[in-house]
Amino acid sequence: MSNIFAVFEKIAEERIREAADRGDFDDLPGKGKPLQLEDDRHLPPDIRLSYKILKNADCLPPELELRKEIKNMEQLLAGIQNTREKYKQMQRLNYLIMKLNITRKTSLALEENQLYYEKVMEKVGKKPNP
Repeated sequence: MSNIFAVFEKIAEERIREAADRGDFDDLPGKGKPLQLEDDRHLPPDIRLSYKILKNADCLPPELELRKEIKNMEQLLAGIQNTREKYKQMQRLNYLIMKLNITRKTSLALEENQLYYEKVMEKVGKKPNP
């Protein structure tokens, strides 16, 4: 299923690139100005203030904290040379990904993919130890 998403992503990126080359984005309102990322219209009015307080206190929602931890773990994995340590950290990463997927209420097609030890070992040219 992720191959389909990759194809759509590639098509979308190509179309965006073509539009930029044609200059379709040159006269957009707000060009050269910072994006307004404070738009909270999608939030119910009763929780907007609490979100703003949490944001000002540098607190992230649990899902974003998990995503941040997953990204950090992926960077850590890239630098690990020891096979056993890499496998151990990959198990931790898979646990975090599973935890993130469970907390979401979305389609299974949008879940994060877990990493698998055998695939990693194939990439580094080693056979996994049983």
